[in-house]
Amino acid sequence: MAIKPTLSRKIFVVFNVLVLTGVTLLGIVPFLHLLAISLSSNTAAMAGEVSLWPKGFSWDAYEYLGGKVEFFRSLRVSVERVVLGTTVSMFLVFLTAYPLAKSSEQFKSRTWYAWFFAFTIFFGGGLIPSYIVVKETHLIDSIWALILPGALNVWNVVLMLNFFRSIPKELEEAATIDGAGHWKILWKIFLPVSLPSIATIGLFTIVGHWNAWFDGILYLNSPEKYPLQTYLSTLITAMNSMMTAVSVEQLKALENLSEKTLRTAQIFMGALPIMVVYPFLQKYFVRGMTVGSVKE
Repeated sequence: MAIKPTLSRKIFVVFNVLVLTGVTLLGIVPFLHLLAISLSSNTAAMAGEVSLWPKGFSWDAYEYLGGKVEFFRSLRVSVERVVLGTTVSMFLVFLTAYPLAKSSEQFKSRTWYAWFFAFTIFFGGGLIPSYIVVKETHLIDSIWALILPGALNVWNVVLMLNFFRSIPKELEEAATIDGAGHWKILWKIFLPVSLPSIATIGLFTIVGHWNAWFDGILYLNSPEKYPLQTYLSTLITAMNSMMTAVSVEQLKALENLSEKTLRTAQIFMGALPIMVVYPFLQKYFVRGMTVGSVKE
């Protein structure tokens, strides 16, 4: 028998829907505004006449970005960085979180190692020491310079080890009785039941690698090795300098382009892959944040 909702319950549901709809619009409207500007003419964009619908519809900004070989080359580098970086980072997080999730009786030096990793959250060596380390390890101008320096994120380790601690000890004890070692317990028992936390940490790592741009400028000497965000961040400067030395034909082709339309186009294209991936990981992301961040 269905229970008839009370008046206060109906008011709460309506209020909740209105608030969540407003929050959703706050997240969607800025991207619609960016898309509208990027698809508008140079005159309308510079005059501030664009709101949520393009004015003087033009694909010029996207044609300029997509028609360049450098764009697709940097896109390939970014994809390689995300795949390699996420794989290496997740592997290191698993190997670090598993022993730290043990009690002090099982892992005698656990407290010392925990403080060692916690220290890196509050204190960093700085930009110059980091560059020296990368240079002395001969990683300069290679994709590994974008992956290895930040491969082990301690905050992700904290999320993962707290999730590991929430797993019933009976599962590990049963596996130990059956003769399973730590390696098998980690890969056959802990990881399969940790999918929400893995999805959460994986999404953090993917977004971090995809959005990073400064380390590409810092560690890479060859522009052809730039990831997408680094390439896009240098595009406006290159375009401004190019405008002073282009031919009549090139200038005519770029007449509907401006810094504003090109910048909004690059922001939208840079965010689009993450917006496509996130809906598929959302349910795991929410579960991972609520379960993996609380110690039981």
